[in-house]
Amino acid sequence: MNDTGSTLTHLEGALSGERYPADELIGLDPTDGRPLLARYDIEKAARTLTAESLSGRRTGGLWRWAELLPVRNRNHIVYLGEGDMPLLAQPRLGEALGVPRLSTKAEGLNPTGSFKARGMAVAVSRALELGVTSFVAPSAGNAAGALAAYGAAAGAEVTVLTPVDATLANQQEVLAMGARLVLVRGLISDCGKISTALAPRIGAFDVSTLKEPYRVEGKKTMGFELAEQHGWKLPDVIVYPTGGGTGLVGMWKAFDELEALGLIGSERPRMVSVQSDGCAPIVRAFEAGERFAEPWQDAHTRASGIRVPSAVGDFLILDSLRESGGTALSVSEDSISEMQKFAGRMGAGYVSPESAAALAAVPELRNRSEIDPDEEIVVFDCGIGQKYPPPQDLPEPPVVDPADFDIDALAHNLRYSGMHIE
Repeated sequence: MNDTGSTLTHLEGALSGERYPADELIGLDPTDGRPLLARYDIEKAARTLTAESLSGRRTGGLWRWAELLPVRNRNHIVYLGEGDMPLLAQPRLGEALGVPRLSTKAEGLNPTGSFKARGMAVAVSRALELGVTSFVAPSAGNAAGALAAYGAAAGAEVTVLTPVDATLANQQEVLAMGARLVLVRGLISDCGKISTALAPRIGAFDVSTLKEPYRVEGKKTMGFELAEQHGWKLPDVIVYPTGGGTGLVGMWKAFDELEALGLIGSERPRMVSVQSDGCAPIVRAFEAGERFAEPWQDAHTRASGIRVPSAVGDFLILDSLRESGGTALSVSEDSISEMQKFAGRMGAGYVSPESAAALAAVPELRNRSEIDPDEEIVVFDCGIGQKYPPPQDLPEPPVVDPADFDIDALAHNLRYSGMHIE
């Protein structure tokens, strides 16, 4: 009864192709220090993982896809409600951006307010199954909160390292859940170096992005859900804000697995990677025709989740972009702030700066003729805006005293400030 039905068979070097045992705790590929990917017995999975069976699995979030996830025993699953996030049509925003068939995948509805919950849920659960009791990871902020949450739920020890300028909300979230927080005067790459060195000293397992094989398995469920929500078809274009790129890599992997199951065909969306002008190593490598990305110097952007100067899985990101016929582009800091406000006013909610970056890329893609007005576009809304400092130039609200105020003056103020009372 406790068997999940996982068909995990082995781990495979993403670059080397070397095969490793699935039930040993391994981080990076021992052969070349590159990422490892989980592989499954797809033929066996196909016997139980069908469109019909999935429709009857009404609960369990992302764990509905158990046959293609790595946890073997249900007792080790740490579940906080992650997964099964809605795909929301955005007609007003789409019309304004020239793509009426625009939708957003509302990942901010996940536990801890971002899609980082997916990866950490699976990584923590699988590591627990393999005997881990202590975790360490670098983070720009949202992954730190997710690891703290899942570590607390599992009763495990958690240490996270974030840049000293990580948002206060993320820092407070980590500390409130009992995790240990280290602030680093530097970027996430600096946090990563310290995390790697610290892990053996404190007896912790490092769950850095793509430095272990299972965070990507949680993120790939975004691709599973997208296909199911589309009636086992995929959109024309997926626009994805890219830092470490785990979700983009995971979705590309998910589409191959779904095709092998017979649930979708061979058609693929064009994958679009979006970064900031202040930190765009993937864009630069894509434009130069390189398979690996050189580290970005002096990385800066208020969208902290995509302030990643060097991605461990760079070649996997770039491979997926090219194989899909997609592209990579960067957007300005001003456009990120403006789109964060514009998206809210068009009914898309208070999105994170990373999500705003992805949305800001849509009109630029239209200008470059990379997308057509009649195509179906899905933008990944990866987290909520409430965890970040507000965008610039928000209007100053009026303050009134209910015992003594001028109703005519207030109405005039609201009318001519654009803030209307119905």
